[in-house]
Amino acid sequence: MFLPLPVSLLGFVIRLLPDRLFTKMQKHTPAPYNCLLTKESIRLLAAECLAVSKECKGLEVLQIRAQDGTFVSIRM
Repeated sequence: MFLPLPVSLLGFVIRLLPDRLFTKMQKHTPAPYNCLLTKESIRLLAAECLAVSKECKGLEVLQIRAQDGTFVSIRM
């Protein structure tokens, strides 16, 4: 399922996710990393990513030029 949402609602949506979802993700993640999959850590990570993306508007993340002249550029 794909549901686009405004970036400003990301923290709110993460808070609404059920705890059993994070428990299930922890069970399928290897031992040293499964403790990082908590609702609080995901919210913190999302907030930091949003802050960095606001600072880097227009940053070119990917640029590909093919021999036939095809050009792909992804910017933030």
